[in-house]
Amino acid sequence: MEVKLWNDKREREMYDNFADLYAIIKATEKLEKAYVRDIISSSDYEPECLKLIAQFKTLASSLRNTVPSLEQFADTYKMDCPAALNRLLVAGVPATVEHRASLSGSASSSAATVAECVQNFITAMDSLKLNMVAVDQVHPLLADLSASLNKLGILPPEFEGKVKMKEWIARLAKMGAADELTEQQARQLHFDLESAYNAFMAALPNSGG
Repeated sequence: MEVKLWNDKREREMYDNFADLYAIIKATEKLEKAYVRDIISSSDYEPECLKLIAQFKTLASSLRNTVPSLEQFADTYKMDCPAALNRLLVAGVPATVEHRASLSGSASSSAATVAECVQNFITAMDSLKLNMVAVDQVHPLLADLSASLNKLGILPPEFEGKVKMKEWIARLAKMGAADELTEQQARQLHFDLESAYNAFMAALPNSGG
């Protein structure tokens, strides 16, 4: 006899999200251990860690009501992942950025801001993929991204990402909080985010290494 975990589409989606959350925590734990043991380099570790943190933030915000505590989630599913919980919940940035930020000087603060921009880009793009298209879901993500881009002194005022985000924020401000982006608008926003992200990465000095 087949045992069903869910009774409807909504429940199925919830369990799918639980599985994704479980996978992100496990992957972060493995990544942290690999970095500490010097199995992977800083240049390989940092982008992967940024991606996992951004994916975690996106998923955690959509699971706010069903998973109020990540520690409890980890305990329920017998997950022994202290390094992952520290990275995702406490630090919120990769170890490499954390260490740079503890140094003095503008280089460290710009490294932390670059990390913040990358996270905000990925969070916004992943949210759209998860169909989080209501104005009150999209607006704060774009506002965070815009604020982090404006903090980065190496980007000129006419930088594509700054201009596009400003345009989108102005457009969303004219809509109601519960209004949703149409499929066409969501696709256009995702395209603009992806395009701005690529331009952002290309604008970074020594982004290759």
